[in-house]
Amino acid sequence: MQYTHLGRSGLQVSRLCLGTMNFGPQTEESAAHSIMDSALDSGINFFDTANVYGGTDRRGWTEEIVGRWFAQGGERRERTVLATKLYGTMTERPNESKLSALNIRRALDASLKRLQTDYIDIYQFHHIDRNTPWDEIWQAMEVAVQQGKILYAGSSNFAGWHIAQAQESAARRNFTGLVSEQSIYNLLTRNLELEVIPAAQQYGLGLIPWSPLHGGLLGGVLKKERDGVRRTEGRAAETLEKHQDQIRRYEDLADDLGHEPGDVALAWLLHQPAVTAPIVGPRTQEQLDAAIRALDVTLDSDALKRLDDIFPGHRTAPEDYAW
Repeated sequence: MQYTHLGRSGLQVSRLCLGTMNFGPQTEESAAHSIMDSALDSGINFFDTANVYGGTDRRGWTEEIVGRWFAQGGERRERTVLATKLYGTMTERPNESKLSALNIRRALDASLKRLQTDYIDIYQFHHIDRNTPWDEIWQAMEVAVQQGKILYAGSSNFAGWHIAQAQESAARRNFTGLVSEQSIYNLLTRNLELEVIPAAQQYGLGLIPWSPLHGGLLGGVLKKERDGVRRTEGRAAETLEKHQDQIRRYEDLADDLGHEPGDVALAWLLHQPAVTAPIVGPRTQEQLDAAIRALDVTLDSDALKRLDDIFPGHRTAPEDYAW
């Protein structure tokens, strides 16, 4: 396993992050525990979850599954860099969502209880809260740090100017602020290159991409459909129809390189300088094994250029559109 620092922090994390969103709704608890054990054994020490994971009727279910895994002992908690998130609505009562000081306090204590731990390594804002001032947010986070309940703060789904706003506010308080940004980033979705990635690099945030295979569309979907292994439906089918030519060229390129398409998509992210660790969310052990395999894929400059030709990216704003 390869390790790197999370942004400008001294925290070392694996180059792959284990996403747990499927645990509970799609992966039963015993299988989820087995996947987490396997991830640790392979050297993945970075796990991501959220308080809302588990489905509409069972928010918190995924954290509970992770908590019962920690409770088995064997230094599982000590070996894990644990990230969770708050923002989403947990109940219909007022103050049970977003980033008020009250919800930060309540949501944090509830996550700690479900996770059966006394601290969270990276406590992430799942979305920007446009109605709560940053001084209130940072004051609540400072208290949590002083209490030893969290070590670092991270963001998710922030715009570039949100990152700047958060960091400048934290700097005025002599607080560390954010150490990471978690957002969608893959060969098909490269909007982050306009402003989010430049902001993250300027302020020293590690980028943690979610949906690295764009919901499976970069995982060999056309081949799987031809083989009768997979049938794409709904929004995924619409996206596939729109990008079918690109995806066909991409799968042909993966064949030329001698790798599976999903391995190439993950390897491409690992070659991007801003990326700390893509989040892989396996439903099965086989999917975890496939993700780990991507760590051994090296893409030379020609391969990277061919990928850019198929999936054009962005220059930093404003040069991307103004000059």
